[in-house]
Amino acid sequence: MSHPTSSLSALEARDAFISRHLGPNPAEQAEMLAALGAASLDEVIAQTVPAGIRLAEPLPIAGPAPEQEALADLKTIAGKNVLKKSLIGMGYYGTHTPTVILRNVMENPGWYTAYTPYQAEIAQGRLEALLNWQQMVCDLTGMELANASLLDEATAAAEAMTMARRMSKSKSNVFFVDAACFPQTIDVVNTRAGYFGYELVIAPAAQAADQDAFGALLQYPNVSGEIADYSALIAAAKARGAAVAVATDLMALVLLKSPGEMGADIAFGSGQRFGVPMGFGGPHAAFFATHESNARSMAGRIIGVSKDARGKTALRMALQTREQHIRREKANSNICTSQVLLANMAGMYAVYHGPEGLRTIARRIHRLAKIFAAGLSETGFTLRADNFFDSFDIDTGESTATILQAALDAGYNLRRVSATVLGVSFDETHTRADLAALFGTFGVQADIEALDQAVAGARLPAELLRSDAILTHPVFNTHHTESEMLRYLKKLQNKDLALDHSMISLGSCTMKLNATSEMIPVTWPEFGAMHPFVPQDQATGYLEMIEGLADYLRAVTGFPAICMQPNSGAQGEYAGLVAIRRYHAARGDAQRNICLIPKSAHGTNPATAQMCGLEVVVVACDDNGNVDVADLKAKLAAHGDKLAALMITYPSTHGVFEEAVREICALVHAAGGQVYMDGANMNAQVGLTSPGYIGADVCHLNLHKTFCIPHGGGGPGMGPIGLAAHLAPFMADHAVAATGNEGRAHAGQGAVSAAPFGSASILPISWMYIRMMGGSGLKQATEVAILNANYVANQLKNDYPVLYMGSQGRVAHECILDIRPIKAATGITEVDIAKRLMDYGFHAPTMSFPVAGTIMVEPTESEDLGELERFIAAMRAIRNEIRRIEAGELPADDNPLKNAPHTQLDVISNEWTHPYSRDEAVFPLPYVRENKFWPSVNRIDDVYGDRNLFCACVPMDAYAS
Repeated sequence: MSHPTSSLSALEARDAFISRHLGPNPAEQAEMLAALGAASLDEVIAQTVPAGIRLAEPLPIAGPAPEQEALADLKTIAGKNVLKKSLIGMGYYGTHTPTVILRNVMENPGWYTAYTPYQAEIAQGRLEALLNWQQMVCDLTGMELANASLLDEATAAAEAMTMARRMSKSKSNVFFVDAACFPQTIDVVNTRAGYFGYELVIAPAAQAADQDAFGALLQYPNVSGEIADYSALIAAAKARGAAVAVATDLMALVLLKSPGEMGADIAFGSGQRFGVPMGFGGPHAAFFATHESNARSMAGRIIGVSKDARGKTALRMALQTREQHIRREKANSNICTSQVLLANMAGMYAVYHGPEGLRTIARRIHRLAKIFAAGLSETGFTLRADNFFDSFDIDTGESTATILQAALDAGYNLRRVSATVLGVSFDETHTRADLAALFGTFGVQADIEALDQAVAGARLPAELLRSDAILTHPVFNTHHTESEMLRYLKKLQNKDLALDHSMISLGSCTMKLNATSEMIPVTWPEFGAMHPFVPQDQATGYLEMIEGLADYLRAVTGFPAICMQPNSGAQGEYAGLVAIRRYHAARGDAQRNICLIPKSAHGTNPATAQMCGLEVVVVACDDNGNVDVADLKAKLAAHGDKLAALMITYPSTHGVFEEAVREICALVHAAGGQVYMDGANMNAQVGLTSPGYIGADVCHLNLHKTFCIPHGGGGPGMGPIGLAAHLAPFMADHAVAATGNEGRAHAGQGAVSAAPFGSASILPISWMYIRMMGGSGLKQATEVAILNANYVANQLKNDYPVLYMGSQGRVAHECILDIRPIKAATGITEVDIAKRLMDYGFHAPTMSFPVAGTIMVEPTESEDLGELERFIAAMRAIRNEIRRIEAGELPADDNPLKNAPHTQLDVISNEWTHPYSRDEAVFPLPYVRENKFWPSVNRIDDVYGDRNLFCACVPMDAYAS
């Protein structure tokens, strides 16, 4: 048998990862092209992407790299980081992720590849995990209602400020901020307040009740570690009409009096130290809690309890309409996401340890701090806090620099407060050996055992300690062995459909492969164990990786500047519009306050514009779904020199490459405005065109879409922005840690997120993706995404009309299927189709966005022809079921769609009264029988859930009812 002769270069297969990432192989691509009547993939792209915006040159990104080589290269970069034990604190602490949670949640694609739980019937597992998180937060904060998490502590503070404005009846424009809040929090709040027109008063906490303010923000414990009973202060501030928010610490609240008991209206903070690595600043779940009466004023998602069609307890996202619309032009928040994966980790940390385990951890942390404080005090050092939990400042005078250097030499980072003051913060990773080493750096000879005995009986004042029980629900008192925890996590995972089961074809959400080699570096300690405020010379590897990724993104976007700070797509939008506003102000054009937004835009677009103090003016779309250029010209003429920006998504939200996009950009520029491009659909641009080449001025990138960071069940994400040269000086900086060199043009510009580089520890995912794909692979990914979408549209167009196509009959990377004629004829809605797809083993496409009564399908480049065919077969089978309803063979109110999804309980029930068989219900196609996914509940009653809002853990026996 002869073998073909191959060169060594060919045998090295440096491009092997490309075929791992792309679903259809060359033979499958040929079959799909034949179905489309196209001779080549180039022909399809030529028919789809306007020639005038096509890049003439390949992406300036090096060729693809094999997986092991890319991992080795990144390991070398990571090795340049210097890991020291942190005592910096300021909201970031060392923690031990229980390994059962690390392996079975953080590293498990069953948890990290799931989507936001809009389809609750196939998301009961993560919804239960999020309900655990909410219950934990309620218990520890002393509040009645918590949301499913926010992005970080600083942006949660900004949300608290705007919520205080909604709650307060005060006519004041002042928001009071405790000067002892974390500086990064003050930085972000200051940025946000400016565009709402709020006046910040930053002063010692004791002055909070002296102000005529609509709201007040206190930190407890504060940046110096001090704790005080704020009950009287809160009461006094509220008596003057202020709503009071307290930034706090979950671990401290295990022992300390809760903000709720003190009378606070809002409590928030970071859940990071509950088992989530520091990761150079993120991703971390911020918690946010308030009273039930404020439910409709609270930003973010809320998980609630409802009933399914059988009356069984079932969980869902409560108040979804409120969350999805994000108040548009009336917005004071654009938050459309959360940190689900991290919230689930933190909630499971509490489940695993339970109340007694948490108390042991908290007491040990407090004991270490007390022993160290006692040893320093005995030696003559002066402490700056009488009462503290884990942190305190120390007067170190002329010895400050010497002690700081001695600590660095011994492997510890202390907090440098000033030239004469150092601070320390203890956490669960510290030990008695660390105490001994730290005493040495301060020149203290200490007997730790003697000090332990001396402080053992010393308690904080009773008025500072909590007296109420916490975490009494059985879920926090059951799963304390690893076997119990493992089985509980598996039980929840089995209830959820994620990418490890089947394609998730969500339009505009780009649910593509999150390759294992991309995910592995996230849990390397070189990336996970680093505090965001370490000296820069300790983060050389991190900064090299971040700059390398920024270089890749410069090549992809065509922009010279990249800001890596925004930690979600919505934050990217905000950062981009802030840069535009700063740019206009610097040019003396502060009057430019009009933001034009096409009618088809994401709901976050008008919300973000409103948050930036811009007035939204809607631009019409024509019959083909494109921006109506005539209407755009009329709006430009009407608003003259008040135009600030146009926000546009490209390809359009309707799934089409608009041919007039360059003309649109030119018209806006001629009117003195800037073009903001929403990067939600970048998966159709990479390697073929770019925002900079098209003519945009700034664009955010959803790294959790186009660049393979997984959705995590609803977060984390990253939303860095690319900026043209003239906008680069106006990107976000950071008050604590610089985001560039000393000569950076944007020095001192206010922050938009808590950490200088957002959720830095997930950036290696995108770095690995681009490194392994190379410029040529990225282009292929875009081309195949467009091919897959056109194949699906072509195969389904006879069953479901494709609403919008380009001038040559092609769609971009997604297509909108019109369900409205079906609804008019049969009463079957897009919701019914979504629920019926569950019986076929699929998550539904995007429903009713951007057009009500439609579904939007985005298959991505990672799905092979076999998976596409299974989805197409499911959609065709559902259409045939609908035809049976049209023909009168099935009743309009009792059919497989109206009763979907079907559960195992339906199949084994003694009663079956439907006019179709059980087999038709649960095994509608042969492939379903081979790999059946069983929804754990029947269709959920959304109305019941909203009318009977209940957002805490339910009694365990309710699940059996």
